[in-house]
Amino acid sequence: YRTSDAVALAGLVKQGEVSARELVEAGVRAIEEMNPSLNAVIDRRYDIGRAAAAGVNRDAPLAGVPFLLKELATGWAGVQANNASRFLVGQVAQGDSVLVGRIKGAGLCLLGKTNAPENGWCIATEPALYGPTLNPWDARVTPGGSSGGSAVAVAGGMVPFAEASDGAGSIRVPASCCGVVGLK
Repeated sequence: YRTSDAVALAGLVKQGEVSARELVEAGVRAIEEMNPSLNAVIDRRYDIGRAAAAGVNRDAPLAGVPFLLKELATGWAGVQANNASRFLVGQVAQGDSVLVGRIKGAGLCLLGKTNAPENGWCIATEPALYGPTLNPWDARVTPGGSSGGSAVAVAGGMVPFAEASDGAGSIRVPASCCGVVGLK
């Protein structure tokens, strides 16, 4: 799981070598193993990921691949939408954004949401609501922000890739700090 990219993992599902459920369970195990020391995933939705895996179209381009959304501005129906802000606690997305619809259509299995600075207003991922996300290579070094939780989840081997955004370096900085690729 941790040595394959998303395309290779989806290929295994398409060929019937592994099931989408097996990939989701590998993602859950990786998150449960790595997240306690890194604090990258702040909202776990394994039940939703497992349900998606059970009904995944094996011919979808990224069938069964575990995926995480950033806790910032991406609507996922029925899931918290507080932008890591104490003032928005209790806000829930009323529907899926176009992006989430496309993510699901591609066969990705959403497992949760990653940490981000409050409203994305910082180049470090240290919101008061969830606490700091730590760099998987050196906890004394920032993972950057605002997509720090996503970069750490990928660098820590929790998922092969994750959602990020970038208005002013919000994925480029964390990708650089964590040694992964970030696309704007």
